[in-house]
Amino acid sequence: MHELKVAIELCRPTAIKPRYMHIGDAGMDLYAADDVILKPGESKVVPLGFKMALPIGYEMQIRARSGLSLKTRLRLPNGLGTIDAGYRGEVGVIMYNASPDNSAGESEILTLTEQNNRAGTYLIHRGERIAQAVIAPIIHVEWEDAESVCNIGEDRGGGLGHSGV
Repeated sequence: MHELKVAIELCRPTAIKPRYMHIGDAGMDLYAADDVILKPGESKVVPLGFKMALPIGYEMQIRARSGLSLKTRLRLPNGLGTIDAGYRGEVGVIMYNASPDNSAGESEILTLTEQNNRAGTYLIHRGERIAQAVIAPIIHVEWEDAESVCNIGEDRGGGLGHSGV
């Protein structure tokens, strides 16, 4: 494990710096900087309240928190988000409420402390952990044209779905 110094600017008074919960963790927790309401079927960017200057050669990967995905209907619709080194705007997380649209009329507002993966409108409170971030090195590929790739290395065979589900 090695350390990397990254400049960070808190651009909202409610921002919390990303932080590791335990020594050796790969992912840092990311915290909502504002309250956000997500109705069923709705996507919104949840602001994190910070800007950063990643060094060239690195990216920030934004990933789902497993507990949040297990216990609520909130999802990261792009699966894995990338913040490039050259981006200097406020960092945010795209969140999607995967509750069916017919649950929109329910009067109860659900929170991130939900335990039963219930459908409905969710309220994310500022200061709550909503995702995690991993800083990763990047590699740029230089493509080399080839007549055929079949004679390079070994072809393992198979294809999509060949090993089962």
